[in-house]
Amino acid sequence: MNQSATKKTSKMVIVLNKIKTYFSKPQNIILLLFGIVLTFTTVAPIVAIVEDTFKIHPGTIDAHLTGKAGGYSVANYVDLFTSKLARTNLWTPLLNTVLLAVFTCLISILFGGLFAFLITRTNLKCKKYLSSIFIFPYIMPQWTLAVVWQNVFNSNAVTGTSNGLLASLFNITMPKWWCLGLFPSAVVLGLHYAPFAYILIGGIFRNMDANLEEAATILDTPKWKTMFRITLPMVKPAILSTILLVFGSAMGSYPVPHYLGLTTLSTKYISMNSKYTGEASILAIIMMIFGVAILLMNQMSLKSRKNYTTVTGKSGQISKINLGKVGKYLIAVILIVITFFTSIFPILSFALETFLPNPGDYSFLYTMDSSALTTKWWLTDNNGAGALYGQPGILHNPLIWRAFKGTMLVAVCCALIAGTIGTLIGYAVSKNRRSKWANYVNGVAFLPYLMPSLAVGAAFFILFSNDKINLFNTYTLLIIAGVIKYIPFASRSALNSMLQLSGEIEEAAIIQDIPWYKRMLRIIIPIQKSSIINGYMLPFMTCLRELSLFLLLCTQGFILSTTLDYFDEMGLYAFSSAINLILIVTILIFNTLVNKLTGSSLDEGIGGK
Repeated sequence: MNQSATKKTSKMVIVLNKIKTYFSKPQNIILLLFGIVLTFTTVAPIVAIVEDTFKIHPGTIDAHLTGKAGGYSVANYVDLFTSKLARTNLWTPLLNTVLLAVFTCLISILFGGLFAFLITRTNLKCKKYLSSIFIFPYIMPQWTLAVVWQNVFNSNAVTGTSNGLLASLFNITMPKWWCLGLFPSAVVLGLHYAPFAYILIGGIFRNMDANLEEAATILDTPKWKTMFRITLPMVKPAILSTILLVFGSAMGSYPVPHYLGLTTLSTKYISMNSKYTGEASILAIIMMIFGVAILLMNQMSLKSRKNYTTVTGKSGQISKINLGKVGKYLIAVILIVITFFTSIFPILSFALETFLPNPGDYSFLYTMDSSALTTKWWLTDNNGAGALYGQPGILHNPLIWRAFKGTMLVAVCCALIAGTIGTLIGYAVSKNRRSKWANYVNGVAFLPYLMPSLAVGAAFFILFSNDKINLFNTYTLLIIAGVIKYIPFASRSALNSMLQLSGEIEEAAIIQDIPWYKRMLRIIIPIQKSSIINGYMLPFMTCLRELSLFLLLCTQGFILSTTLDYFDEMGLYAFSSAINLILIVTILIFNTLVNKLTGSSLDEGIGGK
């Protein structure tokens, strides 16, 4: 009896010692804590939205079809996939969404990849300026170029709206396919995400060993064969990464198709959500499935991918292609003109719109009479006259400035929380990189980024806007959704930087019996401060211009992006242009401050320096 009792006691002691040893390592506590939290905050909304597809909602189509006021049914699936409206509600939006995502990927990769090639592998002029200005469309709100497209190409004769610049000044009316639908939506989103391709592909081009292509040249290999057999296979990982990032984002884009009149799953979700609630949730699930499918395809390509050693110890020389005496200036001028219209013109356009007496009234440009411009949209300090449709001017408008404060609050909180959690997850995963649990936590933290923003917003709306938990139209809900969506920015940034750190650095501090928090604050964070600061700034800047994620979670006028949507619906385009301008200027100011304070920028190491 004593021996068996002693054995049990010794086993208990061993188990307790293992538990004590496990929890003595901070990285294990971090992984356990955030693994549980992220499982709930990431998986629970998905479960909630799946459940919503089967639920019968009083006053909606499923209640009418089943004749019940509650309970569960497959009526939503049957009606969405087989009814007479299936083509309108599902198949056409689904086809448009897939085509939009595919064309967006193609345009962003071709434009961004070609730009990266010209910046890194040729003797092009004005590289530093072009590299800095090229990333502007991504820094700006997603709908910026869509609104500029309207301001330039719309006409009363074709789109039934106020005339744009071309129609007003030159009486040129563009065809409907150019103004509305798939073509302009794909071009706008492609230009918006081209900086992704530039940053990812440019990084590989810059570090590629010149010997690889020189060997092909010595063997008298044709240039086209060198491109397809050597150069392109080596940038394939960057192309796949671009597709992974862009496809899901384009699928869930709401503002661009909304402004440019394309019916997609995201715009159809918004229009169906009140009367076809369960069917709208199915659309959100379909968007999520595409995001997960892209991730799985990427994982499969990683397993089957050939490995290339592109950075060796022999040659640091990058082979530059000579564009010729005229070519290097001519191509630079063409790119300067293109980047002017994608990066600088939007700011000028929004500023101009706020001084026009009426939308589309560009008469001052051909009369050269500056008195035709007005400051009423900015300076009117009362709404009694009714000149601004019951709204005070922009500088005196409490709705705009309350929304601005709300936006800043949400952005700062999201950045601080997501940045801190992401940094801790990155640290913990780097310490336990062979652990299955660490890989699970890393995967579940990255999953929300691959899902379309509108689908994530819909999932949080269903989970937190019901009889049991009602956080609708609160900053708390926006912050929760923003944090979960933006943790990947910080976790990936921190993980990549932590993997570069030798374990000896922290081990030396452990030998000196320095507490974990001091090791983080005094050693690890100072060494990798640039990457960690980026992990805070990316959520901040993205949150400032977010619309798709927050659209369902609050009322119009709560934050700047939904306030802009509100003024657009009212037809007060001067106000929406002013909000666009405020957002762009705010983002550019903070981006410049971070660049100056940390010495790092998005294009650093490609062509920016």
